Amino acid sequence: MSDKLIKIIRFIGLGFLEPIIRLSRGEEPRKNGILILKIIIAPLASVLLFIGVWQTGSTALFNKEANYRIEKALKDQGQKAADEMKLCIDSGDISCQPNTLPSPSQVNASFKTLLKDHKAISIDKKNFKEKTAALNKQRNAEGKDPIVYTGRPSFVDQIKTSIKTVFAGFLLAILIAVPIGVIIGLSDTLRSSFNWLIQIFKPVSPVVWLLLVFMIVKTLTKDSDTDSSFIISFISVGLCSMWATLVNTAMGVSTVDKDFINVAKVLKLGPLQKVFKVILPSSLPLIFTGLRITLSVAWMVLIAIELLAQSPGLGSFVWEEFQNGANDSNSKIIVAMFVIGIIGFLLDRLMLAIQKFVSFNKNEGI
Repeated sequence: MSDKLIKIIRFIGLGFLEPIIRLSRGEEPRKNGILILKIIIAPLASVLLFIGVWQTGSTALFNKEANYRIEKALKDQGQKAADEMKLCIDSGDISCQPNTLPSPSQVNASFKTLLKDHKAISIDKKNFKEKTAALNKQRNAEGKDPIVYTGRPSFVDQIKTSIKTVFAGFLLAILIAVPIGVIIGLSDTLRSSFNWLIQIFKPVSPVVWLLLVFMIVKTLTKDSDTDSSFIISFISVGLCSMWATLVNTAMGVSTVDKDFINVAKVLKLGPLQKVFKVILPSSLPLIFTGLRITLSVAWMVLIAIELLAQSPGLGSFVWEEFQNGANDSNSKIIVAMFVIGIIGFLLDRLMLAIQKFVSFNKNEGI
């Protein structure tokens, strides 16, 4: 059972838990104890150090801003106003709290608030659906569009929207990059002919791709009721992130062992058979390396694209909180930052697990 569990955690990219399993069944206590110290205890200590530095920094900035407000009140309005400002700050009244780097406890409180808001919005959606069920049934029978909930999305809803957008963009990147990569990888002439295009467009900023896609999509959907913000976002993500897959696919196809090609000739395989039975299987490890990079880039640029396109998602959530300027806005932005990072890590682990299915190198990924 333990060996099976070790294989599973290795496969999903959590191999650092292996020493704990081995130590729990009494295998090499000294060796596994040292490994646990190095790859588990030390990282946990660094997390505590990070939180400590964060708390110290936020406290210092809070005190600096508080002193500035008190001194300003003293200078502008006198000692009485300064004393009142100090009492207000010490009381914790939200109306006069310095709006600076939030502490870990404030970020945790904002996270709980966002989850509480999500539950409240979910209840509102459920109630709305129940109230409009009969009316929407009648409207459907009459061929009319149903009445939909138009309230603000919750934080969790925006996370779901971002994940949906990134996977749509990732799928678009695959559909564009893999076929083109295979075609140019099969021909030295095509590779040299189109290399300039790849080298020029690969480093283009996501902002530029967004503007280009915006021009095209807005023209094509001018008289349509289609939600163009989602279309603009996922196409921009796909075009911006596909280059790693395109380059790796072309490289993988062009470096297939010539012996495999000769075997295909001996077996008299047709062009498509040669591609699907020989070239693609041999190129899959490099292709999936490109896909892993593409998904990471897609998630990274998505936030900026959502922010600029005003598409519902984590990007627009961060921008709205920044514009809002409420006392807990900074805390919510940091919550979003951690969520973005954690989801990015999980997406990378997902691609690493899939990559191990097709990789010739079965060593643990990083």
